[in-house]
Amino acid sequence: MAWLWFLSLFAVGIGALNLAIRRGLAAPRVVESGCPAGMAWREVRLPTANGKSLFGWFIPAGARRPALVVMHGWGGNAEMMLPLAAPLQAAGYALLLVDARCHGRSDGDSFASLPRFAEDIDAALAWLARQPEVDAQALGVVGHSVGAGAALLAASRRSDLRAVVSLAAFAHPATMMRRWLAAMHIPYWPLGAYILAYVQRVIGHRFDAIAPCRTIARVACPVLIVHGLADETVPVAEARQIHAARHGDAVELLLLPGSHDDYADLGQAVARLREFLDRAFR
Repeated sequence: MAWLWFLSLFAVGIGALNLAIRRGLAAPRVVESGCPAGMAWREVRLPTANGKSLFGWFIPAGARRPALVVMHGWGGNAEMMLPLAAPLQAAGYALLLVDARCHGRSDGDSFASLPRFAEDIDAALAWLARQPEVDAQALGVVGHSVGAGAALLAASRRSDLRAVVSLAAFAHPATMMRRWLAAMHIPYWPLGAYILAYVQRVIGHRFDAIAPCRTIARVACPVLIVHGLADETVPVAEARQIHAARHGDAVELLLLPGSHDDYADLGQAVARLREFLDRAFR
């Protein structure tokens, strides 16, 4: 019965490998230490998929105003998106800065993924539409990195959004994963290929189906793709790749000095965001 022992050991080994993959790819949880300053705001909890709840800050801008969901990136939280809050609120936009599941102060779940970020964006939009301070016919999304990819995925399945702003999105999850494999000195064959296949099986989506370079062609509303020219996490060529895959003329590309998380002139970036949003919401 040596083969039974072999199969048992093989199954144990695969189980240990899968657990190691999950742990290695899990997002770090960074909890907010501050809060919005200089603005009226309230802390909120809202329901999302799988019976979980999300933490967020709602920042109104008056009565019946257009509103934006603001979604952070992998390992981020709502506080990291606060530099956008004051200027966008001053421009007349109500904001919901929200933590995705497994991030910040939101509930945990079995795993985080780009499609689950998109589910949380959908949940945040549904919550926003019910608020008396919000014009439910004037909703948009601002997302960063994975949150940007999720914003494009959510928008590709909806017809009710007025605008999407994508900040530092990667073009394809497989390309991003292969960069991670190289950084971890993990050979693509056979281990890296197994990791990519396993991740797709766990999240329940093929990378091709959720890649921003694919979903962008199905987004009906205006989109602004913003990317830092010195981004070393996601090369600027990927922003150009997403833009090249657009359908129609409503997708704009804005390249700025800066990195993945910081733009050299945040004031210029925010001013361009406001200009785009004002045109889209008109």
